[in-house]
Amino acid sequence: MTLSQTADIKIRIENAIQNIPNFPKEGIIFKDLTPLLQDPVLCAEVAALAAAPFKDKNIDAVVGLESRGFWFGPLIAQQLNAAFIPIRKAGKLPGETYGIEYNLEYGTAAIELQKNALTQHQNIIIHDDVLATGGTAAAACKLLEMAGKHALGFTFILELDFLEGRTLLQDTNLPIFSIINT
Repeated sequence: MTLSQTADIKIRIENAIQNIPNFPKEGIIFKDLTPLLQDPVLCAEVAALAAAPFKDKNIDAVVGLESRGFWFGPLIAQQLNAAFIPIRKAGKLPGETYGIEYNLEYGTAAIELQKNALTQHQNIIIHDDVLATGGTAAAACKLLEMAGKHALGFTFILELDFLEGRTLLQDTNLPIFSIINT
């Protein structure tokens, strides 16, 4: 993919993202990525861009964070010929799980990973749609550590720079790739 093609895709992504004021609560401007899903060509291009920094890393699993990390996580995994492993909200996965509670920009949440999900995987990346405060991605990193695994990096479609989520993830010393920064 050339630089001009990449720039064109980024413009199309930016144009597709909708700002929804006061959602999920007063004062928050929600970045709605669902319009991306209406364009299958753009979906494929987003997945290719998100996978590109990890093409030569022998990735064997992409961990996607509930719920919007499920939209592109499997497509990224497909680009990398890798498995897709979901990290879900507490209580949504069957069997034994690792769990962690963490802070969001507007409250707290808990996520879980099935204990047997990563037994065959070593080269893992973490994907979510948006990097906001970094809490969810940092919690996912900790879940992987509980499972005796370590991520090789993060990939996001959109990074909200003003929330400084990258700062929270700097302690991981892992590469952070965001397609769009705003």
